[in-house]
Amino acid sequence: MPVNLSIKNVPEELAQRLRERARRHHRSLQGELMAIIEEEMTPRRMTVDQVYQRVQELGLKTGSETAGMVREDRDAR
Repeated sequence: MPVNLSIKNVPEELAQRLRERARRHHRSLQGELMAIIEEEMTPRRMTVDQVYQRVQELGLKTGSETAGMVREDRDAR
């Protein structure tokens, strides 16, 4: 069953930017807001390269480092 949502106290500048975006996409303000929500709530698929880049950005351990971490954890038991 659909639910009605309300956003209060939207700054005029932001509301104007939303109106302009809706106009560019040939949508009503309501339609544009729904499109934004759907886009943001849809799970994104990452390519292998994107995953690797993200791992590097986060400084996560990979490859042989991971095997060493598992071995170290197992030996500590």
